[in-house]
Parts: sequence; C-alpha cells; structure tokens
Amino acid sequence: MKKRNRCDRRREVMGEFLGTYLLLCVSIILCFSSSLCSVSSSLPSSCKLRRKFHLNEMHKPGDVVLGGLFEVHYTSIFPEWTFTSEPQQPSCKGFDTLGFRHAITMAFAIDEINKNSNLLHNVTLGYSLYDNCGALIIGFSGALSLASSREEQFLLQENCLGSPPVLGIVGDSFSTFSIAISNVLGLFKLPIVSYFATCSCLSDRQRFPSFFRTIPSDAFQVRAMIQILKHFGWTWIGLLVTDDDYGLHVAQSFQSDLSQSGGGCLAYLEVLPWDSDQSELKRIVYMIKTSTAHVVMVFAHEGQMIQLMEEVVRQNVTGQQWIASEAWTAAAVLQTPRLMPYLNGTLGIAIRRGEIPGLREFLLQIRPDQNDNDSYGNNMVRQFWEYTFQCRFAPSPEGWTEAGGALCTGQEDLQNVETEFLDLSNLRPEYNVYKAVYALAYALDDMLQCELGKGPFSGHSCAALQTLEPWQLVHYLQKVNFTTSFGDQVSFDENGDVLPIYDIMNWQWLPDGSIKVQNVGEVKKSAFKGEELTLHEDKIFWNFGSKEVTSAFSDTSPFMDCNFYHCKATQNDSHLFFSPQPPRSVCSESCPPGTRMARKKGEPVCCFDCIPCSEGKISNKTDSMECTSCPEDFWSSPQRDHCVHKKTEFLSYHEPLGICLTTTSLLGTFICAVVLGIFIYHRSTPMVRANNSELSFLLLVSLKLCFLCSLLFIGRPRLWTCQLRHAAFGISFVLCVSCILVKTMVVLAVFKASKPGGGSSLKWFGAVQQRGTVLVLTCIQAAICTCWIVSASPVPHKNTQYHNDKIVYECVVGSTIGFAVLLGYIGLLAILSFLLAFLARNLPDNFNEAKLITFSMLIFCAVWVAFVPAYVNSPGKYADAVEVFAILASSFGLLVALFGPKCYIILLKPERNTKKAIMGRGTTKS
Repeated sequence: MKKRNRCDRRREVMGEFLGTYLLLCVSIILCFSSSLCSVSSSLPSSCKLRRKFHLNEMHKPGDVVLGGLFEVHYTSIFPEWTFTSEPQQPSCKGFDTLGFRHAITMAFAIDEINKNSNLLHNVTLGYSLYDNCGALIIGFSGALSLASSREEQFLLQENCLGSPPVLGIVGDSFSTFSIAISNVLGLFKLPIVSYFATCSCLSDRQRFPSFFRTIPSDAFQVRAMIQILKHFGWTWIGLLVTDDDYGLHVAQSFQSDLSQSGGGCLAYLEVLPWDSDQSELKRIVYMIKTSTAHVVMVFAHEGQMIQLMEEVVRQNVTGQQWIASEAWTAAAVLQTPRLMPYLNGTLGIAIRRGEIPGLREFLLQIRPDQNDNDSYGNNMVRQFWEYTFQCRFAPSPEGWTEAGGALCTGQEDLQNVETEFLDLSNLRPEYNVYKAVYALAYALDDMLQCELGKGPFSGHSCAALQTLEPWQLVHYLQKVNFTTSFGDQVSFDENGDVLPIYDIMNWQWLPDGSIKVQNVGEVKKSAFKGEELTLHEDKIFWNFGSKEVTSAFSDTSPFMDCNFYHCKATQNDSHLFFSPQPPRSVCSESCPPGTRMARKKGEPVCCFDCIPCSEGKISNKTDSMECTSCPEDFWSSPQRDHCVHKKTEFLSYHEPLGICLTTTSLLGTFICAVVLGIFIYHRSTPMVRANNSELSFLLLVSLKLCFLCSLLFIGRPRLWTCQLRHAAFGISFVLCVSCILVKTMVVLAVFKASKPGGGSSLKWFGAVQQRGTVLVLTCIQAAICTCWIVSASPVPHKNTQYHNDKIVYECVVGSTIGFAVLLGYIGLLAILSFLLAFLARNLPDNFNEAKLITFSMLIFCAVWVAFVPAYVNSPGKYADAVEVFAILASSFGLLVALFGPKCYIILLKPERNTKKAIMGRGTTKS
C-alpha cells in the first residue's frame, strides 16, 4: 500500500512536470537531438521515454537517494547534425581528476552519514551522480534524469519498481547550468544545493525558491575584492569577465558596488570570448598591456584563463598584478613555470579550505567493478581508472574513454602513481560538497524528528518519508544549522546563501623552482561583526622586482624542456626577484594636503588634477574634494595644509618704526624739560621776563604733553588708550596753541598801548585775563572730547580688510564728526594765531616775538594740512604712525621756532640778555 501511494504521488508530480514543462522545453531539446521521446500512436496508458544521451553516471541504492551533478569531464565534442541520419552521441573529453574527486567526496559523505548512528537513524542514504561534461545540455539532461529517477526503471513501469526519485540534488558547478536547472526543478520545489555556483542572481528567491549553496555568492566575493583593492589603495582597475551569467552578473555587481564604495574606477571592462577568438583575445591583451592600470581582476573559468594567458605570453605582458576569482584561484593547470613569470604574485579569493578526516582512506578503496555489465551504470570509476593508469578495459564503453595501451586489471595501486587525486592538502570545492550533503542530511533528520501534532505544516502536521514533498524538505533545509568537524558553522539565510567566508591566496614562485599557493588572509562575514578583512602582508610576494621576464626562458634558461602546461626545471633559477611593496595602480596620484581634486573632463572620477587651494583655504587630508576656509582669525599656511593664526599688526614698541617714534617722543619731552629748566633758571633775566614768562612756562608744559601724548598711539590698542589718545592729543594741542594765541594778542596789545591814547588796551590783557582765555579755549576742546567719547567712543577694532593674512589692530574713531570737530577747532586756533602773528611781524621791537610765532604757526599749519590726506590714505598702523609723526613734527616746529632763538641768546649771547640791549635797539629804531 505504501509503494502504491508513493507511486501515485510520483506519477502526479511527473505528470505535472511532463504536462507543463516538457511541452515548453522538449522542443528546445529536440533542436540538439533527433529524438528525445517517442510516443506510440495508439497512446497506451504509459509511454516510453528514450534516453537523450548515454549519461556518465554512478549510483548507489538507499532508502533516500540524493542526486549529484559534477564536471568529471571539462569539455564535450558534439558531432555534426545533418538531420538526414540519427545523431551520434556527444563525446566527453578532458577527464577532470578534481571534478571526479568532487563526486567521490559526495559518495564519501553519504557513506559517513550512513555509518553515523546519531544522524538519520534507520534511514540509509543512496546517491545518483551524473557528469555534465562541461555542457549545459548534458548537465540539464542529467538533472531531468535525477528528477524523474532512471526512466526505464521507475517512471515508465506500472509496478513502480526501481530507485525512487532523488529528494535533493548537490550541484551544479556552473552558475549558468544551475540557473537553467533551478528554473525548471524550482517549479516543483526540489531542493538544489550547489557547491560551486556563485552568481548573485541565484539569490533571487522569486526565481529560485529551492536553490541553496554552500559557496558564497559573487555579491560577497565582489565586496571582498573591493575591500582588498581599498586596502592596498588600488583605484585604477581592469576587469575581465566571462560571457555568461557568472561574468555578466559580476560585472554589473562590481561596477555598482565600486561606485557606491568610492573605492576606485574601471580603466576597462572586457568580456572574454568562450571560443578561442584570437583577434578578440589579441585586442584584449593589448589593452591590458597599454593601459595605465596595473591591477587586472579576472572573473573567468580555467579554460578561458588558459586561452588568455597564451596570448599574454605571446605579447609578453608583464608588470600586471592579477586578481583571481575563486573560479581559478586554485587552478593547477595555470601554475606552471612558463606562466609564473606573469602570474607570480597573483592574489586570489579562494573557497574556504577544509579538512575531511577519512577521505583519503575512502579514495584508496575505490576499485572498478569488473562484473558490472551496465555500460552506463558506474562507469565514472572505470574512466578514472583508465585515465590514471593509462590503460583500458575491454570492451571499453563507446565514446567515454580516452585511454589506450594496456588492459586494466582493476587491481592497480593508486598509491604507486603520482596523481593530484590523492593530494588532500587543499580541499576547497570538496569541502563545500561535504557541507552540502550534510545540510541535506540534517534537514532530512530534522524532518524525521518531527512530533505529531507539533509539525510546521498545516494542522501542525509532520512530513512522512513515504509521502514527502520536495517543498517540505526545502522548509527544513532553510532552517538547518550545524557545525562541521572542521569547526565551521553552516546555515542558510533567507536567500539560501551560506554564511560567507573566503581565504585569500598568493601565488609564489620560489627560488628552487617550486610553486606555492600561500594563504595570506581571509575575508568573512559574521552575524555580529559584519564583513571583516584580515591580511598578513608580510607573507605576500609581489612580482614587480624585475622587468626581464623573457630572459628567464632564453636558450640558457634553467627551464629547457617547456610546453604550455609543464616545464621541467633542469637547474635552480637565480633570476627571480620579489618586491616587498605592493604595486601602485591609480589613474592619478593622490592629491597631497594643500590641494584639491579637480576631475578631468570626460574621464572617470579617479582621473583628476591636483589644484592648490587658494589663499585663506586649506585641505588637511589627502585627496580632498574641496578646500575649506579658515576661521576669521586664522589664515592658510604657505603649504595650504593647515590654518595658522593671522599675523597681528599695530604700531608696536618693538618694531623699528615704533622704536624711532618712541625715541623721538621721549627726546622732545626731554628737550622741553631742559628748555623749561633753562627758563626757570634764567627767569629773572630780561629775555625771559620780556616774553611773558608765565605763558612761556605753560607753553613748554603743553609741548611736553604733546610729545608724551604721542606714546598713546604706540602699542596694542586698548579701550582706554583709544579713548584717551585723541582726547589727550586734542587738549594738549589746544592748550599749546591757546598759549601762542594769547602771547600774540599780548604782543599786539603792548604795541597798541605804546601809541598815544592806547594805554587802555592793556587792561584787557592782564595776567588774569591771559590765564582765563587759555582756560576757556582749552575747556571748549575738553567739552568737544567729552561729547565725542560719550556719544560715539573710539574703540579698538580688528580690521581684516586691509590684508587677508593679517589682523590690523586699530582704533576706530567712532564718530568721524567728533574727530573732524576736534581737528577743526585746533586748526581754527592755529590759523587765528598765524594771522595775528603775521599782522604783528613787522612791529618795531628789538626782539619781535611775533616773527617767531608767525614762523612756528606756518610750520604747524603746513604739517597738519599735509597730515589730513596722508592719514586718510594710510592703512592700519601707518595711519597711527602718520598721526604720531604730525604730532612730533608740529611739536618740534613750535619748540624750535619759539624757544630756539631765546635759548641761543640766553646760553650763548648773554651780553644781549639785558634790558638795555633789548630796549636800546627798540629805542634806536623808534
């Protein structure tokens, strides 16, 4: 009854398959073969499907059968189809020892699971393994055979005898093959776990609802490679991809991720042809040779890399850093002494290496079955045997063997032959196969552990092995989580992708002629830390120490016996150099601090010019996109890489100009003090008494104040100095000019009083009136200064308008009107004094002081008339210097003009300092 139920279910599934898919796809398959199936004209209850191809296969029965698709041969030859005779079967060529080991690894894993009492208790696993021969049509045919079991034994027999259909498939190795197979078998939710298909498109759960894989997708591989590029600063990269889903999806993903990460640009993107198109390969290799990009990233299969490297050798393209995708990182066919001068130093992403205990012993137990009369049963072992020992079985299956020579006995010893089949030091795809088989086994075990009433399906039901639907196994496979004996955790995300991890490999050609693929790091993604890159740069060899690669293969080369795939070393090669530093690969060198990047028109963003930052702006990082402005009190350094405090400028006591002005001011003060001392000492002499000694003393004090007030203009401006400097200057000069004005008026009054009837004029110019007049005139200036300071006080100001790189500290006047009134008042008194003195210049007197006053006022007015335009047009500290100079010049003019002749007479001509001398000359004149 159970067999019947199982048969009904399978008939229903396969009926749906034949009814929905074969109607669409059989016509496509018919294009490749003269006949896929023939249906009797009477349409009986069952039809008989004919085999499309004689598939290369290997089987082992079991309660549950798992399928496998492997590349045991890497190429196929299809005979020409003439449509006039029945097509001949294609022949598989190029036995792939490692591909066969992948298949045997699946057999080993199933054997190990069957011996494990803790996993799938009372359930025995079997397998059905098929060879895709590197051809989509053969691999697709094998997948259909797995989905429908062996047609002639099960599907087409009423009693449902024979092997049951597989519950899951491990494979295929190619992304394009996996896409085609998953598109079909995904309709029935048949779980497929690939160990080598990396196309990121397979993560689309809408298109591939039952696809899983134990190898990371290209999306992660691309991100991993971008991390390597960024780590070494490679921003100018060439990209080569294959002309299939694997390559085209990688190209799309790589360009997208590269632009988003800002990690670099593509110098070129080329698609490698599937066929050996020499003209296209020649063009591509020439582009690699002439490009300024020194890093070439290649996503290709071994066969295409062989064709590419043939052309690389022909054109002698050296100086390139090759970056290998996982598809050819471990390709031994490329690791030959002929190619290593070009591929030495290659960095590659490799599938995670694992260890599988007991695999070697299992491989050594393989023996061909001499009693197997089924030419298409377990013939993969026989083909391996023939290839390894270069013998043949009699009779040999037509179209499947390439061996010749002696007959195989089946008792040959694998340990006595040199073969990479037993080299288990680098188990990478095998480890993925191993994990894929265990993932299916754990999913099936979880399903069998289901308790009735607690199941995950409708009505809390559980799946039964006898009525198991593929989608039910997919449910458990999605939730599988286990740890391998090697310590790696295996689980799948919502897209069927495994937790990704890659090894980073470095190809090294050692001085003794041996070739080593060294693990130099890893890149992985963890659930908590995200993506991590670990690199051991001290272990990496770079192939950039010598440009003379061709000389290593001259007539005197240590490698004398060479062909494309193998070179025999006849002596140690001493012409090998390794550079300790990675190469540079940039379109434009980095812009140093102090510059910014300016993109070159019409070129990628990685190609740019370095433009120096303008004044006042800096860039303190390498490859800055923009220059930033310095804060207000800062300015750019000469290198434009940092901001420095702006230089401060004011009339300082420490600079030469300030020192000169200060010295002159103190000198004038000292001279005033000396003159004042002389006048005080000789105060009783006629010269001092005749010239109104009290006003002379007051004039000398005011001149001293004028000299001292100039010091307020020197030094860093402060609020009190700004307020005091102009007030002190204005009041001191008004006091000085007022004294001169009163002296002039007294001279005129005395002369008028000396005339008949003019004596009354002196009463208006007595001592009290003189003091009062000076006080009033000075108080007016004091009132002006007070109003100015109260209404709009002068304040210190940091002026940045004069110089971009300097801060000029100055005192702003606050009110221009106030400053103008202050100067105007001084000018008014000076002009008035000048006019009165000019009128009195020719008065009869032995010592006419009016002449001296006229001369001194002339000097005073000339200085201040010249001051105004000079002050207005002088910036910063020079305006203060002009004002100080005007103060000192006018003060010295008054001091010398008024007191120089008197001191001369007092000190050097004392005989003239008598009343008789002074009055006598005056009397004579009159």
